[in-house]
Amino acid sequence: METPDNAENAAETTAAHTGIAAQDWSRAAADPQYRAAVVDLLGALAYGELAAFERLAEDAKLAPTLDDKAELAKMAAAEFQHFQRLRDRLTAIDVNPTGAMQPFAAALDEFHRQTAPSDWLEGLVKAYVGDSIASDFYREVAARLDSDTRALVLTVLDDTGHASFAVEKVRAAIEAEPRVGGRLALWARRLMGEALSQAQRVVADRDALSTMLVGGVADGFDLAEVGKMFSRITEAHTKRMAALGLAA
Repeated sequence: METPDNAENAAETTAAHTGIAAQDWSRAAADPQYRAAVVDLLGALAYGELAAFERLAEDAKLAPTLDDKAELAKMAAAEFQHFQRLRDRLTAIDVNPTGAMQPFAAALDEFHRQTAPSDWLEGLVKAYVGDSIASDFYREVAARLDSDTRALVLTVLDDTGHASFAVEKVRAAIEAEPRVGGRLALWARRLMGEALSQAQRVVADRDALSTMLVGGVADGFDLAEVGKMFSRITEAHTKRMAALGLAA
């Protein structure tokens, strides 16, 4: 998905600080609480990438043309490659990938159940808006990670091409039938609310992850900073809505 400048700058700025963000995995993992937080993070990401692969493959069935179907299939393959990298990383640090993903499966499955698109355009908006919100959240967290884990996380969050594809298709649909814009704007606002709630639930349910966000493991990331983080994510969402030609 797209990477907002503010998220990139936050990651780059924090990575320059001393502390965990300046350490490699072998040094940072000596702290058992930090190690547990990273395992949770990689588990959540891995299941998210696996779910994205499944969803894109399913959305391809709704594609109106063969070219669109092929484009989504290519994106699905890229998401699966991201999943494989995360799975391999978990295995390399002596963690069972299935066990690491399991705590997050129910929440992510419920999110996708509640936000199942009814048509092709809703599916595109969900991938563009919903996945981008999740990516913004993980990029913010990545700024507080050791250098090795941060590099992996940022790599698997790379845009698979869905952003520009979604913008092109949605804007063309709105131009052809302007009333579609109102329906898609309501849908995107719903996705925003559900995605933020889901992210907050995931963090609240995992002690190590919540500690990483509010301090104790991370470099000075307190509750006030958490509020600022979600404000930045909301701002980035508003910019994406504008790119789609929709009111936030």
